[in-house]
Amino acid sequence: MDDLEIELRGDEHWLGYAEQQALAAGSADEVPVGAVIVRDRQLIAAAANGRESLCDPTAHAEMIAITQAAAAIGDWRLEGCTLYATLEPCVMCSGAILQSRIPRVVYAASDPKGGAVASLFNLLEDSRLNHQCLVQGGVMAEPCGRILTEFFASKRALGKK
Repeated sequence: MDDLEIELRGDEHWLGYAEQQALAAGSADEVPVGAVIVRDRQLIAAAANGRESLCDPTAHAEMIAITQAAAAIGDWRLEGCTLYATLEPCVMCSGAILQSRIPRVVYAASDPKGGAVASLFNLLEDSRLNHQCLVQGGVMAEPCGRILTEFFASKRALGKK
């Protein structure tokens, strides 16, 4: 087994935790997105979207996880961390990822309407900015994307937003 295969298996492991957070968000009638942050092979933050429950437009899973991780390590610089998200981060979350100096981001499903990592923009790898991230997209894209598709299909069936 080569290093890339080992790394991808590890990525799937941690994205599994993010997927659990996404499922919890969906059960709470939040858009089902989850994020976790890992440092030294230890889970230091786990969050689900909370915009509805917190009445906060910034309460994306990634934003909450970044806040948790900074508190856990006692530093705003999240160097040595990897952020795992079930959906490609948006512009706001990508900005927070850059500001917190997270060196690596792994996401599952692409977001063609709001993704700022590869779909609409490539903020995390933009050399004009003072920090860049290593990015791995598409890991567990099908199961994580299905969670979102089913959530929005059920909303449409119920005539909700």
